Amino acid sequence: MGIGELFSLVCALMWASAVVLYKHAGESMSANTLNLVKNVIGIALLVPTALLLEGLVIPSLDLHVWLIVFASGYLGIAIADTLYLLTLRTIGASRTAIVASLYSPFVVLFSMIFLGESLLPWQWLGLIMVLTGILVVVYRHNAQTVESSQLFKGLLFGALSVFMTAAGVVAMKPILSDQANDESFFWLVTIRMFAGVLGMLIYLAIKREVKSTIAVVFGQAHKWKTIYAASCCGSYLALLFWLAGFKYADASVASVLNETANVFIVVLAALFLKESIDLRKIIGISLTFFGVIVFLGHW
Repeated sequence: MGIGELFSLVCALMWASAVVLYKHAGESMSANTLNLVKNVIGIALLVPTALLLEGLVIPSLDLHVWLIVFASGYLGIAIADTLYLLTLRTIGASRTAIVASLYSPFVVLFSMIFLGESLLPWQWLGLIMVLTGILVVVYRHNAQTVESSQLFKGLLFGALSVFMTAAGVVAMKPILSDQANDESFFWLVTIRMFAGVLGMLIYLAIKREVKSTIAVVFGQAHKWKTIYAASCCGSYLALLFWLAGFKYADASVASVLNETANVFIVVLAALFLKESIDLRKIIGISLTFFGVIVFLGHW
């Protein structure tokens, strides 16, 4: 296992930890407000990290590369995250998780078209095993009934969210892999996050919801320690390991390993939130685990 593959698996674990912590934090904020808060906390952690490790050296990029970085952050954070939250509200968590499994197929497709990557036969088998295992884990036979119009809207929002996330990170892959940018990796991550937060703030300004959002954040009681911990795991560590995985591994490989986050969520939720694990979930987790082993070529 290379360092890029390891980073991608650690990213999945960090993101799963963040999700469990967000669940523990409750719903004292709306999803959009929490999304903004966690990303602002992420920037507050990324800036001193970049200053400490790289100094005040802004990456030297061409204009079109800067546009790609900003577009990746805006699409992947401001728009894709909002669409994901709309999907979650519209069709529920289990269906959203199933739609989110489109992430790695999209990344694999984009990486083949735009990056010239390809998968070996056993990697296709591993990909199918991983996705099947995740679907087995998240599928709920007795999920809440959703009207057909709402189901279509939720599936559309979810597919667009995953599409934009995949497109944004594949567009960043050549920039991250360029050795000329090795000494500005943390600034690239920080600037990308800044672009996403700026897009969210512009949206709030257009909707005239800035004051009401500030009132919710500072005028109500929240589980701040848990929110800080979740943001550290999700908007800081997971983000760094996510992009580092794409920097040091093929985009298609990194994306498949990122999919294991759903399995980590189930395991961590059982350990810390006392959620149940039945035979179906055990089968799904096992299938995903062996799918990763096959995908990496270790058997």
